[in-house]
Parts: sequence; structure tokens; C-alpha cells
Amino acid sequence: MENEFYYEVKTPENYDENKKYPMLIAFHGIGHHEEFAWINFDGVTDEFIVVAVRGNLEFKNGYAYYLLEEFGKPDMETFDACMKKMPAFVFEIIEAYPVDKDHVYLGGFSQGAILSNTLALLMGDEISGIVSMNGYVPEFLEERYGVKSVEHLDVFLSVGSEDEIFPPEIGKKNEAFFKDKGANVSYTTYDTAHQIGEQNKKDVARWLLDQIKK
Repeated sequence: MENEFYYEVKTPENYDENKKYPMLIAFHGIGHHEEFAWINFDGVTDEFIVVAVRGNLEFKNGYAYYLLEEFGKPDMETFDACMKKMPAFVFEIIEAYPVDKDHVYLGGFSQGAILSNTLALLMGDEISGIVSMNGYVPEFLEERYGVKSVEHLDVFLSVGSEDEIFPPEIGKKNEAFFKDKGANVSYTTYDTAHQIGEQNKKDVARWLLDQIKK
């Protein structure tokens, strides 16, 4: 597969290419790397094909999918470049594995959450649900790219009550946005700063495993 992004994959034990599996594609925060997926989504690797995607831009001691002018303000040249490449990459990943296409999820933290939100709106019913932790929905998406219906979408939103970068009022704004679009939304605030706590990880795993029982 020709693509722009390094990624790693974990498949369930006793993986059988003749079966169909739910898939989770995980995106890290800016300055981090693909180990994010194994640290924060290890609770679902027994059931899901999990894909950990590394940003293709170097940033400090890690990587980014796009650069920033400041927190909450993407550098639009690199954001546009990501949006030109990432949807096709996600689609190719889905097609490369024995995936139950009724259960394809995106998940991420901070920049990875923003990317998950954005891709769900750009890719429509190719995405079943998202786990969006400590991020936001860019306001320019519809005007800049056009967006698709997310009435089918299941959404797990979370934020830290002490998050100094994307505080709870942004989480509530995210919740209202997706509910207004007709998505099925779960929104939780945790007693953390801009980070993912242990209870958040447990709740994410439980939520994802509940989705595949539907």
C-alpha cells in the first residue's frame, strides 16, 4: 500500500483473515507518536484491529499531522495537506484488512481528537464512531471542505475539568455541535488537566466494546 503515513497494527489473538473485525484507527496528540494507541486503547486489542498512525511531520520530540500557528489555530497549509491525504489513507487501511464496515472507529487525543472529528465529518458513513478526547471541532470545515451527514455517528467525547488548553466549555460546544448534527453523543468530564486519566481509558474501552455489541 502506498501511503504518506507510518503506522503499526495490532490484531486480536487467534486472528483469522476469513472473519470480519471492528477496526479502531488511533491518532496521537502533537509532539507524540504511535505508542499513544497502545497506551490508551490497550483495552480493546482483544476484539479490534487497532491501527496506530504516526503524524508525517516532525514536531519537537515527536510528530504532528499538521502544524499550528497557536493552540486552537491550525497552520492551514499543513492542515489542508493532511486533509488531502488522510481520508484516502484511512480508506485504504479499511480496505486492506478484514473489517466489519459497520464498526469502523477513529480515536484520538488533542490533535488526534481534532483529526478524528474532522475525518468523521469529511468521510460520512464510512466512519461508524469516534473517540474524541480533549479536542475541538474546527469551525471552518463546512465552508472549506464541505461536510457529510453524521446522523449515523456514535461519539464519545471527553475533556479534563482542569484542561487549560481545551477547557470544559469547549467540550460542551463539541457536544452541542454533534447533537445538533443528529449524532448519538456521550460526553464526560474527568478530573484531569490536558491528559487522559485511567478512568477515561477504562470508559473508552467499555464504550467501544459496547458499540460492537449493537
